[in-house]
Amino acid sequence: MKICFLLHQGSMYSGGQGIYLHHITRELVALGNDVHVIAGPPYPEVVEGITMHKLPNYSVYRLLETGRFFFSGRDPLSFFHPLNFYEMATSRAGMFSVMAAFSFRAYRKLRELAASHRFDVVHDVQGLGYGALLIKANGLPVVANIHHPLQVDRQNMVRQAETLSDKIKWLRFYPFFMQEIVARRIDRIITGSNDSARSVAEEFRLPSDHVAIIYDGVDTETFRPNGAAREPGSILYVGNSDDRNKGARYLVEALALLRHRPELKLTVVDRPIARVVPELSEELGIQDRVTITGRISREELVEQYNRAQIFVSPSLYEGFGLPAAEAMACGAPVLATTAGAFPEVIEDGVSGVLVAPGDAGALAAGIERILGDAELQRRLGKEGRQRIVDHFSWRETAVRTMALYEEVRSRA
Repeated sequence: MKICFLLHQGSMYSGGQGIYLHHITRELVALGNDVHVIAGPPYPEVVEGITMHKLPNYSVYRLLETGRFFFSGRDPLSFFHPLNFYEMATSRAGMFSVMAAFSFRAYRKLRELAASHRFDVVHDVQGLGYGALLIKANGLPVVANIHHPLQVDRQNMVRQAETLSDKIKWLRFYPFFMQEIVARRIDRIITGSNDSARSVAEEFRLPSDHVAIIYDGVDTETFRPNGAAREPGSILYVGNSDDRNKGARYLVEALALLRHRPELKLTVVDRPIARVVPELSEELGIQDRVTITGRISREELVEQYNRAQIFVSPSLYEGFGLPAAEAMACGAPVLATTAGAFPEVIEDGVSGVLVAPGDAGALAAGIERILGDAELQRRLGKEGRQRIVDHFSWRETAVRTMALYEEVRSRA
């Protein structure tokens, strides 16, 4: 089968979409498929055998990330191309127009490739931009995977905004209606859990049979116990701590509630430019107990999972919860919330401990419960690893996704 993936931003550090694309494309190639990827920056990591087509973007957010390198090799006149000018102007106004602009560029690239490639299916990863409708109109079957609707992001960002101007900023940031309009008109939506499927169907007003549930996987050969000694009092968080969906602020507040345990230290694996955690830590006077690592290698991440005495995922919503699953695969005791898909991935009290979301007190109590019981730590680590090995593999994700491709093609 010849498959083309679309990914508006694909680095392994750009969120779960980069990790998803890396692993599922690797498995699809191993199963004998011809896989192409059309991606925007930061570009994804892909294995040998995958054909990559790199597209630029003209978002101000990318300019802020890369500085003067943003202008390297660009024709000055290209900034005045209508699509490029639209993306730069709207992102400068505080709107996240990357997905829409990328989708139109991806459509143009597919038109260019049509002379030499006939794809069986196009798989859009976490985008649902308007360009997908043009791709569909040109006769190509289109599926898209999405962990949760952008409405969920918007609700949580507005909920945690402290001023009226911040609330308005987040209302303006996320595109209204785009994903809903596109989701209804493409062939199928793939999502990673039953809870996510309910959320997608409700927010996008889709019939339940339009949404396929295919769990994500974990690379259990990479993420595994390595024999490292767990460091007493070490708490680990992995993810975009500035994303309000991830609930990092509640973990920092929980650490502040545990001032009577000065041995507790929080390590945050996130970009060095993260703001929520360092600012809140300083405000609460616990900055000396919090470390932000910056970007680290996969090997270093595995080491972090293996040395943490407890891994905490305080999310307000999760479509799957990949960092928690990776931590489980490494044998780390996991504390998460009952939000989103966590109860499907983690058996409360067996392979992890679940507490109410958005509650710093509940997180603090959960941390004390786990750290105060060595036998519970041992059992959670063992059972967590076994649950991931038994139920969540990328090969199974790829096989089930291929079956969906065949179903969509048969109806085209």
